[in-house]
Amino acid sequence: MSAAPVILEATGVRLAFGGVRAVDGVDLRVREREIAALIGPNGAGKTSLFNALTGFFYPDAGTVRFRGEDVTRMPNWQRISRGIGRTFQSPSIFPEMSVAQNLTIGIQSSFRLSLSLRPPSAGRRRELEARLVELLGFVKLERLRDRQVAELSHGDQRLVEIAMSLSTSPKLIMLDEPTAGLAEADTSRILSIVRDLHDRLGLTVLFVEHNMRFVAALAQTVTMMDRGRVLLDGPPSVVLKDPRARDAYLGAEESVRA
Repeated sequence: MSAAPVILEATGVRLAFGGVRAVDGVDLRVREREIAALIGPNGAGKTSLFNALTGFFYPDAGTVRFRGEDVTRMPNWQRISRGIGRTFQSPSIFPEMSVAQNLTIGIQSSFRLSLSLRPPSAGRRRELEARLVELLGFVKLERLRDRQVAELSHGDQRLVEIAMSLSTSPKLIMLDEPTAGLAEADTSRILSIVRDLHDRLGLTVLFVEHNMRFVAALAQTVTMMDRGRVLLDGPPSVVLKDPRARDAYLGAEESVRA
């Protein structure tokens, strides 16, 4: 059985801030329908790499390809239109608005209605509502559609942001620390929903995470960064048990079941 095509590829990516090389010659390949984790200690360059991959910063050197197309210097909004969705370490949502209003912003953008001065037709409004219901169902937040986001738990806010990232029908979704600050019950919810989205929608998932139990339970491949470079790459059963991973990140005494 042949390997799935590569959907996202970084080659020799470098990104510096002042004299600090946050990303120092990183090569990364993510295949279609894969769930890939990016791990490493604080300051390893994970989020900087995410920013280079998604167009929030352009790399100083190297190339980024998505579905075979060179997107190295492509603005982030164009990468979204190509099929890349993304969340952030801190939920990027509108807290003063309802869940439905937050999701409608993304839906209108994907339907190219954001800048239209004309109200949508009755048929278009039905399509918008159907898409809203679908997104709420994906993350199991139907009961909260009219609640103000600021009133929600941190876990539910994370799910709203994930739903927003899905509103553009991405092929690849990139999650930056999806379980940061969450209780174990919310972490389990996120894990279950991401796995369900992968299975149901055929999504490719690349995520940054510090919770190694989450990584071991969800990821099919793991890339570990340290000091801006890739240190290890492979299946979680290998990477998470490697002494270099324990020494650099997990701590020499910690054991992770993978």
